[in-house]
Amino acid sequence: MRTTICLVPIAFALLAAAPLSALAQEPAPPGPYKSIAITLPPRQSDASLDGFRKELAEIAKKKDRAALAAKVVGKGFFWQREDSNDADAKKSGIDNLATALGLDAPDGSGWQALANYAADATATPMPEMKGVVCSPAMPSFNEDDMEKVAQSTHTDASDWAYPTANGVEIRAKPEANAAVVEKLGLVMVRILPDESPNGDWLKVVTPAGKVGYAGGNALAPVGADQLCYQKEAGGWKIAGYVGAGAGQE
Repeated sequence: MRTTICLVPIAFALLAAAPLSALAQEPAPPGPYKSIAITLPPRQSDASLDGFRKELAEIAKKKDRAALAAKVVGKGFFWQREDSNDADAKKSGIDNLATALGLDAPDGSGWQALANYAADATATPMPEMKGVVCSPAMPSFNEDDMEKVAQSTHTDASDWAYPTANGVEIRAKPEANAAVVEKLGLVMVRILPDESPNGDWLKVVTPAGKVGYAGGNALAPVGADQLCYQKEAGGWKIAGYVGAGAGQE
């Protein structure tokens, strides 16, 4: 089982461990599926963590690796990936973080990833590590029902997302002025493959079976990688990372 089972909903941990015969099936064609209601994670209310995230956002904007190094724990940085800690004990915390985020990517995607983490105001405690919280937090939902829907559609966690607010508009085309085909409630939504070059939009099928497009910023992936923080005497630090990481298999 994945070590992220304590951090993301159990249903998707189960999907990750599903029999290979089930995962080998082609995803079902777009169509109606059972609506799975979600409860969005609460915003955390720690002013000191908010301030730390603002510092990270500025660091990401400037791509200042030296400044970032001062915001990472000196010892004990962890990288939970599958069922093991993949952090290299011979490397510093900043070097392990750089690998996980892909900070050396020529296109700057690693620094953008850091900015995205810094912008997320949710966090959830990591039960097995006292004082550690990880972001983004996942929504709560009926895990058994979600597992059944995923099995019936032959999908896994990477095929699902959830709206970050109620009333997300699903449009007929990946265009801001396209007709609205449906307004999405606080429910899980299935993501469809899309060959469109417009990366600002996601192709989805709603529980009613309607196919359309949602702005990428309006949906959050399920089972996303998480950046973890720990409060020390001198303030907050980045303590570790949970997930596959940038460019990892």
